[in-house]
Amino acid sequence: MAALRSVHVTGWGAYTPSLVLTNADLERMVDTSDEWIVTRTGIRERRIASPTDTTASMAAVAGLRAIATAGLDVHDIDLIIVGTLTPDYPLPSAAVLVKEAIGNAHAAAMDLAAACSGFAYGYGMAHAYLASGLARHALVIGSETMSRCTDWTDRGTCVLFGDGAGAVVLSASDEPGGAMGIELNTETAATYSIWIPAGGAARPANEASVAAREHYMRMKGQETFKLAVRKLASTSLMAVEKAGITLEDIDLAVPHQANVRILEALAKSVHFPPERLFVNIDRYGNTSAASVPIALTEAVAAGRIKPGDRILLAAFGAGGTSGAIVLKWTADPANRLRAEGIGPERVTLLDSGLEPINPFPPALEWMLAEPGHSAAAQTPATAR
Repeated sequence: MAALRSVHVTGWGAYTPSLVLTNADLERMVDTSDEWIVTRTGIRERRIASPTDTTASMAAVAGLRAIATAGLDVHDIDLIIVGTLTPDYPLPSAAVLVKEAIGNAHAAAMDLAAACSGFAYGYGMAHAYLASGLARHALVIGSETMSRCTDWTDRGTCVLFGDGAGAVVLSASDEPGGAMGIELNTETAATYSIWIPAGGAARPANEASVAAREHYMRMKGQETFKLAVRKLASTSLMAVEKAGITLEDIDLAVPHQANVRILEALAKSVHFPPERLFVNIDRYGNTSAASVPIALTEAVAAGRIKPGDRILLAAFGAGGTSGAIVLKWTADPANRLRAEGIGPERVTLLDSGLEPINPFPPALEWMLAEPGHSAAAQTPATAR
């Protein structure tokens, strides 16, 4: 058997929609306040997918940016994995739509359902493919339109989630570096802590399920909080141990952005310096599988990552899934400039042949009519 090859991050990119929903906006919709949201979650605003954004279209933009950053052609990609809980359709997969949208010729394409851990799981799967020689370059994406499975009348969940996509290109190499330790885990005791009851084979869509709002996300907040802290800690420590290093050797941790209090509790529980924890939840909220690659892209753009750094990526998601990757960064951060100018206009999804509908949440329609909700009007430019 041939020796396993190293697997490096060679490209990265993100796409976040231009519509911004602030805490002040939510005060108009549900019984909440900016102070309550910030104190308990750290979130100040989140991005909302426009009527023309979908999980696949956002994934394709992020993917093209990652491919450009890697200095590759789209046809160099052998494998496309999209981690998502909000695919455009039950089938075909979002990954198939991404493959078509970016113009790739021969890659295998599939979705991966591990909720907020979807990107970490996709990274682990792609690593196995590349290290074993089954592929040379893989595109791993986390993409979500959480706004379309959020109950905008539920103040406990509607303040948490946002939309967006992030991606990396992983490349096999004989050069040292890349992933050092990977740990993937699932704790089934948390199966129904976060879930969407209807829409699957067990509870197909019907009038009763719609009336009961069973197609929206439900969450047990305190139960999820405690398990998230514990599993993020244990999974991260296991990945670090597999890498043969200690937490003191980690230069930057890029965790899933679910709740700033979870991140603070995580750092405290493992005695990790908060200044070496990358946090951007204040501007995006919880973007599920997209949060880690969006944060990674922003960390590189902010100068927080340089060649030789040891990086920890960690996530926790519905179903008790958790994943962590320890890697030695080898790419030139300046390569991100190769992706400048790549936007949604570069992406066209294959026409389904169905009569178009407006997928935008009815509860947020007022955003489209009121000025001042674009990202440019709200926040400084970020890695988009």
